[in-house]
Amino acid sequence: MIKESPSRKAFNWFNIAFLSILSLTMLLPFIHILAGSFSAGTAITQGRVTLFPVDFTLDNYRVVFNDITLWRAFGVTVLITVMGTFINLFFTSLMAYGLSKDHLKGRSLILFLVIFTMIFSAPLIPTYLTVRALGLLDSIWALILPGTINAFNLIIMMSFFRNIPKDMLEAAKIDGCGEYRTLWSVVLPMSLPSLSTIGLFYAVGHWNGYFAALLYIRNNDLFPLQVKLRRLIVESDAEEMLQAAQLSVQSVEGIKMASIIFATLPVLVIYPMIQKHFVKGANLGAIKG
Repeated sequence: MIKESPSRKAFNWFNIAFLSILSLTMLLPFIHILAGSFSAGTAITQGRVTLFPVDFTLDNYRVVFNDITLWRAFGVTVLITVMGTFINLFFTSLMAYGLSKDHLKGRSLILFLVIFTMIFSAPLIPTYLTVRALGLLDSIWALILPGTINAFNLIIMMSFFRNIPKDMLEAAKIDGCGEYRTLWSVVLPMSLPSLSTIGLFYAVGHWNGYFAALLYIRNNDLFPLQVKLRRLIVESDAEEMLQAAQLSVQSVEGIKMASIIFATLPVLVIYPMIQKHFVKGANLGAIKG
């Protein structure tokens, strides 16, 4: 066992202290929102809520859970996230597998165009005109199809595919597998860490999607959760929810905080389940290109 020098130990303790403080600065606002969501309206407006609930109540969540429009927005977001992530992974896998082959004709040109989109993204107006010309306005497809393949995620998956031992691919060919059979039966099962990583990237992007919905959606029934959340916090939707519920909540701030927790909780629940695959996939995808 190598003995650490005093300077090395001091450096490690400094890192631990610094990262702990940094983590707390990120975590404390969330804890404050969580405490406020379980506090009475008067306690919130009087500024008595810090990190623990004051005058504990579940009225804020009763208002949130009884609001049909919020559940509709939640359902739209779940649909977009599940369907969009599946489409993203499907087409990203196909393209990444093709680009991982050195003998692919035009590979260098395609890679150049992919990297070009990472540096120079499409302007807003041409993108809107394209979506309108395709007849996607006021449709959930407008929130899914324009971002079918993300260049960064494509490069990560392509790098992962290139790290798969060539002996495995050659053995699949000897057994009579074509390219598609090799991809579905050999490559993808071995790429679960990478798929989990990129799937999380795509899923969080869809779940937090906001700006695209403002551009392409006009039907209130198709608004995703983040747009509904913005209307609750910025506009008067929270006051309307409070009036409709007729509960003894004296402030809309608690409703806003409960809505934030409602929108954030699913991601916080799912992430720990795939954290191991996420870290492994991020590391393996960065070994070599």
